[in-house]
Amino acid sequence: MRNDYGRSKEHVRAFYAASEAASPASLEKVFRDYVADDYHWRGMHPFYELDGIPSVVDTFWRPLLKAFKRLQRRPDIFMAGTNEIDGESEWVCSMGHLMGLFDEAWLGIPPTGKMAFLRYCDFHRISDGRIVETALFCDILSVMQQAGLNPLPESTGVEILTPGPRTHDGLLYAPQDPAESKKTLELVNAMKDDLVNAEGFQSPDEELARTWHDDMLWFGPAGIGATYTISRYQDQHQGPFRAGLADVDFKGHVCRFAEGDYAGWFGWPNLEMSPTGGFLGMPAHDSKVEMRVVDIYRREGDKLAENWIFIDHLYFLKQQGLDVLERNRALQKHRGR
Repeated sequence: MRNDYGRSKEHVRAFYAASEAASPASLEKVFRDYVADDYHWRGMHPFYELDGIPSVVDTFWRPLLKAFKRLQRRPDIFMAGTNEIDGESEWVCSMGHLMGLFDEAWLGIPPTGKMAFLRYCDFHRISDGRIVETALFCDILSVMQQAGLNPLPESTGVEILTPGPRTHDGLLYAPQDPAESKKTLELVNAMKDDLVNAEGFQSPDEELARTWHDDMLWFGPAGIGATYTISRYQDQHQGPFRAGLADVDFKGHVCRFAEGDYAGWFGWPNLEMSPTGGFLGMPAHDSKVEMRVVDIYRREGDKLAENWIFIDHLYFLKQQGLDVLERNRALQKHRGR
């Protein structure tokens, strides 16, 4: 395993800094300085897949910058690696929060005039010194909650401002020991294989204990929330997941890599399943639906100690006939906002 992705990391960090300093009007120029012309971008509902710099800037970034004034990127994890899926592409991943003053409506969500945090995780593929591909997952439902909107039933876990690693060492700007990276990748793959081989993509406590510390911290997205310890994870996430979803089929990952004690992956989709009723308050659905997921892990010793998860819940619900954002727009219109 390689241990030096310095140029790619420097490029992405410079892109972040320039983007943060840009105005909505100057943002496209920043992208042209760092991003390839044939740029491909993946985002959550309602954005999906976009091609080309103007499309990405106009559809996602410019409206976000107009809504969230003085936007800051506050990363908790930053890492890079070679994608295990193809064995050659180089990716940089960042995870944390985008924070700004929520002063104008965004996606129909009414502004608060206060600080707001948009939880994010993005993966950038680097080629010939340019960003050629990005997958950006962000927790739009959490912004709705911060605006006082509760579009889903009460979470089974706890809704919090998600913290970074307990060890505060997730910003891997310096090269990491490739032997440690290898250990981390082998561990997350062992856990993945256990899940894939488990009935219904559900691991019993004793199986999870092979790869997870007992006091594992699991930070799920809005709609599920966070849990602490294996037993509470089983009660507060895997139990409801198992009860409301059947025929879970693993579809693979687009990107998967590890660096040092950290690892991450995303799929498009990761899973396919049949909703049998109850999960996120939805009734049974008569066909299979997809779930797009990001997992970020921290290894401590020979087991995993922390896991951060992003799920495109808005897309998951849209496939079942519920467009949360459109329903919210109708509600805001009814209220005269």
